Amino acid sequence: MNFKKRVKNKYAIIFSVLSTALIFSCLIFSSCNVETLKEAPTIDEMIGQMIIIGFRGTEVDSNSKIIKDINKYNIGGIILFDYDVPSKSFPRNIISPKQTKKLIKDIKSLSRSDIFVSIDSEGGKVNRLKPAYGFVEIESAQKMGEGEPEETFIKVSPLGLELDYLGININFAPVVDVNINKDNPVIGKLGRSFSEDPQKVYEHACNFIDAMHEYNIITAIKHFPGHGSSTGDSHIGLVDITDTYNKEAELFPYKKLIQDNKTDIIMTAHIMNTKIDLENPATLSPIFLKDILREQLGHEGVIVSDDMQMGAIVENYGFGEAIIKAVNAGCNLLVFSNNGSTYDECIAKEAVEAIKNAVNNGEIKEETIIASYNRIKHLKKDYGIN
Repeated sequence: MNFKKRVKNKYAIIFSVLSTALIFSCLIFSSCNVETLKEAPTIDEMIGQMIIIGFRGTEVDSNSKIIKDINKYNIGGIILFDYDVPSKSFPRNIISPKQTKKLIKDIKSLSRSDIFVSIDSEGGKVNRLKPAYGFVEIESAQKMGEGEPEETFIKVSPLGLELDYLGININFAPVVDVNINKDNPVIGKLGRSFSEDPQKVYEHACNFIDAMHEYNIITAIKHFPGHGSSTGDSHIGLVDITDTYNKEAELFPYKKLIQDNKTDIIMTAHIMNTKIDLENPATLSPIFLKDILREQLGHEGVIVSDDMQMGAIVENYGFGEAIIKAVNAGCNLLVFSNNGSTYDECIAKEAVEAIKNAVNNGEIKEETIIASYNRIKHLKKDYGIN
């Protein structure tokens, strides 16, 4: 090869290398821009992440309302049920393991893989994944509480495995209400409490949580600040625990679980205690959620409301009013099960717009939305939900 050809080839190689480097740099720059955009969502997108909604349907496609809502409003999560309360009929979302797994897989593939897929699966009577549909049978908390705490881990582990198999990533459990009133229509009588002994509640809850964590399932302990002494059902109306509440006993499981770094999410209760807050139930109370749960007990994680469509809320507060109060009180996630007395096909739009309008009107600060969004995204990141 003569000198001119060697020079020509040399510069061709240099040009090729430089071109490749330039293209690579552009790709990196482009990737950085995309990542920057992902890390800087709009307030509207942040608001959407704060919403968990229920819907009707055992299967979905790209034209399904729930898929359109998730994609349009950046909805943070969904909640699944087996029974449709408004129509008093089966099925709602769940028929069998195979069908449920496909439903969840399709929702994630048609919307976003980082969506929260939540369920109430405590065991016993409160379990949407019933043995009659082909799912594993889990004892009630009350029954588990009769045994050793370590046995609870063994008994609940098959549930963790099943939730992971299905694609569910949040279990709104365990209940850590202390069974103070055994005639309590929504806790004691349904066998939802581990024990009347706060220490036993804490120990069994630890093992329940550990079993869920073995399969990367997020847990939500409930119902803060304690529903075990109530005499009424907050699904029906506002419940007053002023004269029955035992602060030391009922806060004990929360205090210990927070100290042990076991808490992912804490769910609020729609209960009144006028000795603590004269005006608001816990879900809508900054005293309960900010002063007690955050400051006194030290919970830094996500706070989720109990269903915002329960009687305790809808019978006493306007839709927008309740949402504004809950967000300002400290709720990061709001649940709209859409499984109460009526079914609202537009619940996602209405919930998102209620928060958006409140931000625009100065009734909710942008900083509040950003703080909630950051907590939610941090939780998703911790559990590899992306």
